[in-house]
Amino acid sequence: MGSLNDVCRGSRATWVEVTATETAAFPASCLGRRASRLSVGVLAMLALLAALVGGLARLGWSLPVGASIAAFHGPLMVAGFLGTVVGLERAVALGRSWAYGAPIASGLGAIALMMNVQIGAWLMALGSGFTVLALAEVVRRQTTTFTIIMAVGALAWLVGQITWLAGQPIHRVVWCWAGFLVLTIAGERLELTRLVRLRLSIRGAFIIAVAVFLAGLSATAIAPRGGVVIMGLALIAVAVWLGLFDIARRTVRASGLPRFIAVALLAGYVWLAVAGALAVRWGAVETGPAYDAVLHALFVGFVFSMIFGHAPIIVPAVVGVPIHYRPAFYSHLGLLHVSLIVRMAGDLTFWLPARQWGGMLNALAIVLFFANTAYGTRVPTPGADRPPVPQRQ
Repeated sequence: MGSLNDVCRGSRATWVEVTATETAAFPASCLGRRASRLSVGVLAMLALLAALVGGLARLGWSLPVGASIAAFHGPLMVAGFLGTVVGLERAVALGRSWAYGAPIASGLGAIALMMNVQIGAWLMALGSGFTVLALAEVVRRQTTTFTIIMAVGALAWLVGQITWLAGQPIHRVVWCWAGFLVLTIAGERLELTRLVRLRLSIRGAFIIAVAVFLAGLSATAIAPRGGVVIMGLALIAVAVWLGLFDIARRTVRASGLPRFIAVALLAGYVWLAVAGALAVRWGAVETGPAYDAVLHALFVGFVFSMIFGHAPIIVPAVVGVPIHYRPAFYSHLGLLHVSLIVRMAGDLTFWLPARQWGGMLNALAIVLFFANTAYGTRVPTPGADRPPVPQRQ
């Protein structure tokens, strides 16, 4: 993992769990940039808050929320929050001022959508375009399989935004957004397999699974159901591959933060497989409980589990605030997965109360995640998180 000094100089940041327990002092040269990064982070947080409230309103909870926020729940979550966060991380890693156009544009686009100003969709498209340029620069600096996969993921986001601007409904566009996140995470995880030196045939199997996923994504333009089924099969293959060969299989036997990260990742891979299985079962559903189950298994179960696991590393690298591991981190991770099981049960049995309460607890898990992350910024008292040593009688 590159040091924070390297991040400030513009080299690419890496998510490596095995060094996650090391804490570096944030360089003085970066302190002046913290405020601007936090400002962009505020845009992402506002998008997330609006997306959560809008999602709860769509589930039937009575909340004082505008119709536009409920209608744009998906774009606010994917492009407004996740796109802004990914764009910010890339900009920090590149160390180029122009790269900040990605998170700024997508973040401002989210604010515009909240106010039902249609320029918001154009700003999000602009943000995705900047992200493609940023990943192109990453590929130029380091042309490898994993950087190319991440660049293709950014391109999928751009295609999705352009498709949305062209008037396609969100239930069609959402698969491009899924491609953006799946390929971004897949590329990051493939990068870390360099530490375990996998055989060429094993790495080739991963690349084939990604290629099948892209084939399915492309097919959704002409045959939505068949394309989604192919994507689902590929998601299962990627999930199985990650479950077998990701470095998390080793670090889960460690302790402290590396183990927490590994647990979060492995749990996320289970949900990735579930999303794939549901996609194979139902294909390109457009609405209703089946639609809710497929998308939230992917975007909540998989994507947010990745966020929960990587946050203690990414937050210090981006904003310079160290996050100290706390056993309490398992509370938001556990709540996320238990609440998603409740939500899935409601979807699969058509029991609306379970679906509603599962969604509410999903949102509370995300809120608890931010509370625990803030708690982790406090300097821990030596030995405070260690179990008491039994005294010899």
